[in-house]
Amino acid sequence: MHDRALLDALEDTETVALTIDVWRITRAGRDPIRGSAAPGRWSPGGTVEVLYTSLERDGALAEIGFRLTLEPVWPSRIAHEIHAISAATERTLRFADLAALDVFGIDPARYAGFDYDACQSLAAAAHFMEFDGLLVPSARHDCQNLVIFMDRGAAASLEVSSSEAVHWAEWRSTNKR
Repeated sequence: MHDRALLDALEDTETVALTIDVWRITRAGRDPIRGSAAPGRWSPGGTVEVLYTSLERDGALAEIGFRLTLEPVWPSRIAHEIHAISAATERTLRFADLAALDVFGIDPARYAGFDYDACQSLAAAAHFMEFDGLLVPSARHDCQNLVIFMDRGAAASLEVSSSEAVHWAEWRSTNKR
């Protein structure tokens, strides 16, 4: 089911335990610690529920802001909230930069694109090996993102510490979008 060389390489990859505050944006009213199984960069083929977070507030804004800029017209009626979430992990794979992902067949030059196959394969193998998440470079901001597998122990540690409305007009003005 999983490439043996990939499993072996993951076994040799640095893991970290984290106690950290992370950031997440949701549509207003959505539970901020509810994950998603929709296919995404680090969602293993849409089969595992993951929670995407960023170690930096601006990183979370950049991730969702980028998605909104792909719409033909900026969706002005959708309200979002940004949440600070306390998280604790025990066995998270750490990929410090794009070079660390290159070893796993993830092309740094194409990382910001929409071909997620290599990332999803890595995530599926990591989930299979019972890691609790991935610490990976953001594709949209110079920071790290923490992706948590919601069926692992780290999910139980999640606690929302604050929430506030996102002001996209201000963000767009600051980021020239």
